[in-house]
Amino acid sequence: MKDETTYRIPFDVLESFMTDALKGIGVPEEDAKICADILITSDKRGIDSHGIGRLKPIYYDRIKKGIQNPVTEFEIVKDTFTTAVIDGHDGMGHVIGKKAMQMAIDKAKIYGMGMTVVRNSTHYGFAGYYPLMAIENNMIGMTGTNARPSIAPTFGVENMLGTNPITVGVPSDEPFPFVLDCATSVSQRGKIEVYDRENKELPDGWVIDRQGNSRTDTKQILIDLVKGEAALTPLGGIGEETGGYKGYGYATFVEILSAALQSGSFLKGLLGFDANGKAQPYHLGHFFIAINIENFTEPESFKKITGDILRDLRASEKMPGQERIYTAGEKEYDAWLDRKDKGTPVNDALIKDILDIKAELGLTQYQFPFEK
Repeated sequence: MKDETTYRIPFDVLESFMTDALKGIGVPEEDAKICADILITSDKRGIDSHGIGRLKPIYYDRIKKGIQNPVTEFEIVKDTFTTAVIDGHDGMGHVIGKKAMQMAIDKAKIYGMGMTVVRNSTHYGFAGYYPLMAIENNMIGMTGTNARPSIAPTFGVENMLGTNPITVGVPSDEPFPFVLDCATSVSQRGKIEVYDRENKELPDGWVIDRQGNSRTDTKQILIDLVKGEAALTPLGGIGEETGGYKGYGYATFVEILSAALQSGSFLKGLLGFDANGKAQPYHLGHFFIAINIENFTEPESFKKITGDILRDLRASEKMPGQERIYTAGEKEYDAWLDRKDKGTPVNDALIKDILDIKAELGLTQYQFPFEK
């Protein structure tokens, strides 16, 4: 179905295509399925910044350039009853992340809590996937990751910290769980890429230049973020008046947990270039935490109280002119309801990526609606 330049592709077709695309450049089949599952889960939840839109520029192209390994070596460096340190050897971040989160869950099943940390990984997709794994096991889940520098410290203009999300997931008795998946910047690169694909300028306050002035020129910003000529603002915005120091502090906390516990790379060490300016793997770090609810209280009671909290918040008095108050995870559930029978929307930019991959790999078994 066409809406201007947007088509819808069924989830199963898109997931299969992404699996075959990754297999075509050397990712083992089971690993390719994990990656595609995480990508399509993002699209299912309406998180267009981390689904099919990331397939070519972040994973496919990096593997082809030799800065990400298609075959993942998952090495357990240190293992205790409740913790583990993992080296991902620059393999597929999705595979590393899923296995690391599962380790944390397995430890929490026995000991009540589990935490794993990872070094030498790559972009692991949308962070909310991993707390959702914990939720399926009646657990609270948390994760965070560092990333290539893009956030300037409060009162600074140099991009030093990644967008460094703190992501949590909590089960409830509602049809959808509470899942808060937020960058510690006002926005993040994936959202800017969405604006670029839609040829839209950014809102004021998302990005600053080297003089500390706000910038809105989306396409050039994406170039200048890599060059260090632009920086994202921390959550709270420019300066301290609107609380920018809070986002700066949270981003720093995520950087520490994503680097110090596992003796990993940090800050400028995540730029993706060596001292001679040659592209290299990003060496990202992650952390994963699982908390077993039944070690504290009866899970159904926990979920009922959580649901009551969320329902009371949504039922509270609304601002004039507003029809609805949301809680975290609700909009993603609404997106799922809208998309489950329609599929993922793709625009002209994504169509080009899909057709380029299809042609390069000879994936002629796929016939998309935009090819008719």
